[in-house]
Amino acid sequence: MGGAGKTTTARAVFDTLSNDFEAISFVENVREVSKASIFGLKNLQEQVLSKVLKERVTLDSVTDGKNMMKKRMRGIKVLLVLDDVDDIEQLEALAGGPNWFKSGSRIIVTTRNEQVLVAHRVNVIRDIALLSEQEAISLISRYAFGRENPLQGYEELSRKVVRYAAGLPLTLKVLGSNLCGKDKPEWVDAIDRLEKIPLEETLKQLELSYIGLEDEYKEIFLDVACMLKRKPKEDAITILESCGFYARNGLKVLEQRSLITFSSRYDGKLVLDMHDHIEEMGKNIVRREHPDEPHKHSRLWIYEEIEDILANDKGTEATSCLKLDMQRGNSRILLKGLGKMKKLRYLEVSFAYLYSKSDPKFDDKSNRIGRIVMKGLGKMKILGCLEVNYDSESDLKFDDIGQCFTNSLGYLQCWNYPFLYLPKKFQAKNLVGLEMEHSRMVQLWEEGERKVLQKLKFLSLKESNLTTFDFGLTPNIETLSLESSSNLEELCMPFSCQKLKHLNISRSKLRTFDLGLTPNLETLSLEECAQFEELHVPVACPNLKILNLSESSLRSLDLELIPYLEKLDLGYCDQLVEIKAPVGCLRKLGYSRLNGCLRFKSFTFESRCEPNVNCSSDTLYLYGESLDSCQLHPNSNLPKFGFNCIYKEYLPSSVGNIEKLISFGLCACTDFEKFSDMICSLQCLQKLTLVGDNIPEFPKDLGQLQCLEELSLCSKKIEHLPDSICMLKHLKYLTLNLCALLEKLPEDIGQLESLERLGLSFTMIKHLPDSICMLKRLKYLNLEDCDLLEKLPEDLGQLECLEELRVSSKKIEFLPDSICMLKRLKSLNVRDCSFLWKLPKDIAQLESLERLDLSATSIKHLPGSIYMLKHLNYLNLEDCVLLEKLPEDLGKFECLKELLIENTGIISDHLPPRLISASSELWLHSGVNSGSSSGGSNSGSSSGGSRQGVNDPS
Repeated sequence: MGGAGKTTTARAVFDTLSNDFEAISFVENVREVSKASIFGLKNLQEQVLSKVLKERVTLDSVTDGKNMMKKRMRGIKVLLVLDDVDDIEQLEALAGGPNWFKSGSRIIVTTRNEQVLVAHRVNVIRDIALLSEQEAISLISRYAFGRENPLQGYEELSRKVVRYAAGLPLTLKVLGSNLCGKDKPEWVDAIDRLEKIPLEETLKQLELSYIGLEDEYKEIFLDVACMLKRKPKEDAITILESCGFYARNGLKVLEQRSLITFSSRYDGKLVLDMHDHIEEMGKNIVRREHPDEPHKHSRLWIYEEIEDILANDKGTEATSCLKLDMQRGNSRILLKGLGKMKKLRYLEVSFAYLYSKSDPKFDDKSNRIGRIVMKGLGKMKILGCLEVNYDSESDLKFDDIGQCFTNSLGYLQCWNYPFLYLPKKFQAKNLVGLEMEHSRMVQLWEEGERKVLQKLKFLSLKESNLTTFDFGLTPNIETLSLESSSNLEELCMPFSCQKLKHLNISRSKLRTFDLGLTPNLETLSLEECAQFEELHVPVACPNLKILNLSESSLRSLDLELIPYLEKLDLGYCDQLVEIKAPVGCLRKLGYSRLNGCLRFKSFTFESRCEPNVNCSSDTLYLYGESLDSCQLHPNSNLPKFGFNCIYKEYLPSSVGNIEKLISFGLCACTDFEKFSDMICSLQCLQKLTLVGDNIPEFPKDLGQLQCLEELSLCSKKIEHLPDSICMLKHLKYLTLNLCALLEKLPEDIGQLESLERLGLSFTMIKHLPDSICMLKRLKYLNLEDCDLLEKLPEDLGQLECLEELRVSSKKIEFLPDSICMLKRLKSLNVRDCSFLWKLPKDIAQLESLERLDLSATSIKHLPGSIYMLKHLNYLNLEDCVLLEKLPEDLGKFECLKELLIENTGIISDHLPPRLISASSELWLHSGVNSGSSSGGSNSGSSSGGSRQGVNDPS
């Protein structure tokens, strides 16, 4: 059932676990995206691979994607979420089998169809439980009152609404938003209205928010529900504005009413989204007025209805929006039937691959259909928005087409446009948005005609055949994309282009570019312009925030006139020699990528700004390779400066203004002793990261870094730490993970009075110094995979602030009794302590414990008092092969939501009776014969068929 919380739950798990994996990817709307086009699955594969491999991936086919995923992802520990899957083909393409992924990976799948998970042999299948009454009260209170509990006097009214909502989160959010700011009589009226509506009619409940909308906002909502869902936000705004609506304000109102949302696409663009139930509610509103007469509906999107209307010449002026897929049916008859729909303001037509390409008459049939469409379009005199998707192999001519596009168009999207230019008779006086991606266009107008598009704000000619583009034809352009127009050699740009905000000319043949006067330009991308050599900035660009010149032939770059740059990408500019910038003016630069710039040696800053100018960025990070110098002028006011570069030499001669260095990352150094002396003199250094197998030891005088707060070391050569490290009074984070030869810590480690996090995983530490128990502020201690660690300190309970403890060792047999004194401990993980055979009898004193992982231990019995852990919601007993029974009182757990007992000696049919009946929200995974086809049983309440699967490739 939609709206039960599958995606929300998956997102919460994803956010919680993300830091434990080498790569992560959350793939939304698998069902919708995969079926949106014939390339849907391939696009999703490209999305996953690009995210996991951290590089742009292009595939030839779904089969190619399967092979690449299986080959390149098997060595990466991945967290992958596939949201809203409805077909086994989708799972086979995106998560074919456990051998695609490294052991320890997790694949989470949400679906409405359990059979998809069963057929794919998903390890664990869960129902998504509806909200309890208390959870529902909290949720509606947040939306109605902006707090966790109802306002005084609204308690009983809130409970009544919760009972009607029946635990459905979506309904609670919508009703809460609708009742926000209403007085008690209005609440009573709303509840009285609900009493007349049967509970199963969720759509009508959701409609309460629609009823209160102004007429224009209602029209916008219906357009979104029937036509515009999943459109990029800016495209949707342009479409709605071309139809005469005040789109931005309207969408804001709908968002506030929880009727729409905006989600991020894989490329970072915001897209217009809407929950399935609300979408269906909108479509139901359109259909119900004339349920048996679809030709009277204002919006048409169901193919069978459209076919009947057009084929039987039933078209009327009632229809304002129509979405037509021409891949089936008699296209000539259907297209002729459009003639009576004279009030159409929105038309979307797709007729890619109308006929099999093996048909010897393919070209003739395709061209004939194309001509019919083009002639028909010219007759629609008030059409405001047109979206046409042509067959990419069409070879149409203008010979007998005549007027093709009506001059009323405000938005025109035409993919695979088969002509070389726009129709000569098309005046385009009202055109605001024009998208002609994947077209054959070589110029806007035939024979170089200079027809100016005065109202045009958005223009995309991606993957066109243009060789030049004249900005003089688009004087009010705000967004222009000529990306992947591989023949583009020249931009004819007037000195002033006042309204231009976003310009993308990546992957073109451009060699030089003069920005001229572009005061409002915010983003400029010339990525992968292999021949690009020079960017000329004659006048200040005060709003330019993002500049991408990566993989170009740029040799030098002067940033003096780009003072507010936030992100600079120069990756793999292998001809780049230098960058000049007045650092006092780079007030917001926060990211600069320089890796792959093999000839680049220096980043030169020149002070040309007033000395009292303050920089607004907190930290500037530089990412680069083989950087020999990075001079900061002593008078610059940059408050913090951070490096993450590969240095081949020590640093004193290469960095001016060194006292401002607050973060440093090192991967390579030929003279570590000299570097060590230098780094220990940096009095302002707050963060130090040293990574690399060539680092033989810690800097001896590390204790001089009095401001140091974060210290991270990863080297396979270091065996011990200098005692001076104990002098770092402000150190909060100490990470020594993967220091494989590290055998011990300094005895006075307890003097690190500010330490909050200590990571020692994958080290050879055998004993922890007793003083570690003096770390009164320590919240996190990680001792995973310390296989030689023999025991934990007896006084571990003195770590009064400890919230999370992770331990795994082949030698630990028991936990110290003092661990029960850790009143703030929320998570205890002793997974893979294979010789651990008992728990302290007073473990119930861990009053804050929420998660307990005892998997793969030798535990034989659980303390009888364990049920008193009143906040415990997760208990993992997997692979405890010696554990044969659970305490009878285990069913008294108040908050337990998940119990894992797979691969234990416990027989699920002999579980304590109270365990199953205690909580309607308990997910029980037994892995033994318990009458469940999924290998586990679920005692939680059903949520209408909503399913969530979790795959464990390990």
